[in-house]
Amino acid sequence: MESNYSYLQVEITNGILIARIDRPKALNALNTQVFAELGNLISVFAPGIQGLKGIVITGSGDRAFAAGADISEFTGIGTGKAKEFLTPGNVVLRQIETFHRPVIAAVNGFALGGGCELAMACHLRIAGEKARFGLPEASLGILPGYGGTQRLPQLIGKSKALEMMLTGDMITAEEAFRLGLVNHLTEAGKETEKAIEIIEKISSRGPLSIQRIIAAVNTYYPHLEAGIDEEGNHFRDLADTADFREGVAAFLGKRKAVFEGK
Repeated sequence: MESNYSYLQVEITNGILIARIDRPKALNALNTQVFAELGNLISVFAPGIQGLKGIVITGSGDRAFAAGADISEFTGIGTGKAKEFLTPGNVVLRQIETFHRPVIAAVNGFALGGGCELAMACHLRIAGEKARFGLPEASLGILPGYGGTQRLPQLIGKSKALEMMLTGDMITAEEAFRLGLVNHLTEAGKETEKAIEIIEKISSRGPLSIQRIIAAVNTYYPHLEAGIDEEGNHFRDLADTADFREGVAAFLGKRKAVFEGK
């Protein structure tokens, strides 16, 4: 099978689909086109692969898995469009989370903001020793909008998740492993190799069992979609504030934001 993506490098090895987000100059930031291509990959391309064992999502280069959403796209959403802006990305992440074969994030650098949220939507996460995780949205005057407020507490617990989101601080790969955000640590550059190893092991189990286990575990979180909807409401409300406009302008201007609580 051939793919025709602008921002994804795709290869198929022994029934395993490897997708690399390919915007290295932007540290693989997730823009509208990346989400559209990931959506096509998970809903059209991958299901058409005969004998598919699983999917590995990673970033091109060695600096970033995905260093957040593309903030340059945030400049026009504070006019009642903010919640709708989030919808396509949230649809894609839910498709990844409920995919019938294992989807593993091979985190090879920064996984921040939307990049961390993408990794959390995958079934498992492998981190290289140089990986860094964080949800720094509060420094922009907003909050995570792609399920971060819902999935992070499920993975590491409410208290530590709140600390990460309220401070916006990054954590190391080692701390992410200790907290349970990451399943395995590897040497830098070995993340995809480890992900492939795990998918190969899973593929030796009953395929119908794998499919039903994924479905059953996802059913365990009955309020996820309602929580993400409420997250979107808060994102929409914040996008209409002066603090949001200041946060975005400061990020794009590479300066410290000055918030006034307005």
